Amino acid sequence: MTTATPPVAAPRAGLALAGAALCVLAALLIGFAANLTVVGHLQHARDQSTAYDDLREQLALGTAPVGQSTYDGKPLALGAPVALLRVPALGIREVVAEGTTSGVLMSGPGHRRDTALPGQAGASVIMGRQWGYGSPFNDVHRLPGGARIEVTTGQGVAVYEVTAVRRAGDPNPAPLGAGEGRLTLMTASGGAYTPEDVLRVDARLLGDAQPSPARPLRPGWITAAEKPLAGESDVWPGIFLGVQGLLAAALLTVLARRRWGARQTWVAAVPVLVALGVLVSGQLTRLLPNLL
Repeated sequence: MTTATPPVAAPRAGLALAGAALCVLAALLIGFAANLTVVGHLQHARDQSTAYDDLREQLALGTAPVGQSTYDGKPLALGAPVALLRVPALGIREVVAEGTTSGVLMSGPGHRRDTALPGQAGASVIMGRQWGYGSPFNDVHRLPGGARIEVTTGQGVAVYEVTAVRRAGDPNPAPLGAGEGRLTLMTASGGAYTPEDVLRVDARLLGDAQPSPARPLRPGWITAAEKPLAGESDVWPGIFLGVQGLLAAALLTVLARRRWGARQTWVAAVPVLVALGVLVSGQLTRLLPNLL
């Protein structure tokens, strides 16, 4: 006597959704780790190479910005290269971009838009990350007094001398006199990927200050996302779209596994899930402090 083979129970929809959720979570965790380490450092190196070529061309043509506007009077865009920063004591050579949002600082140090450009009279502020995306300012707290900082802009090379390293609670430097210039390098203090407060390195300008064009953007007239340890809240729409795409890919992965088998599905799906996870987590990291 033959017995009928019992029918295979169809997988429940709840299990498929749970599997997709686990795929999304795994992709985001891998993406976060990649963005804050290997992928982030590679992105920083690529962006620095591109920005250096752009700045070098502008310096050669005499079109490098010397204020808040381009040579033809248009407002300077966020992320536009404005200077080349060198700190010989630490081996730092970084292209400085305009703006200090989290997205701008993923590519390297950024110039705070409501301050003077380096080399000009007044206070100039350059902000950079401590650990993520190339960690350009990870060691600035080690700068001794008297160390030199060189900044090349469209007005030439400005040389600064380090005067102090300030942490939270330290007194502010004395007000600047007429024609004097000060550069402040700003980054986070605290442990690895756990910023606690702001660390500042002050340096005084050696030599004469360069003329400064009119600045429509007055001190304090910057967005909340450009202030120290701030994130970018306007990236949420892109995050929602990215998460939807990642969830759709995860659901397709779960469904494909039932038809193709585990090995074939993971060979095809893992690169897609990881790529989407890196893209979405890259947007999520812009919500984190810009000096991280």
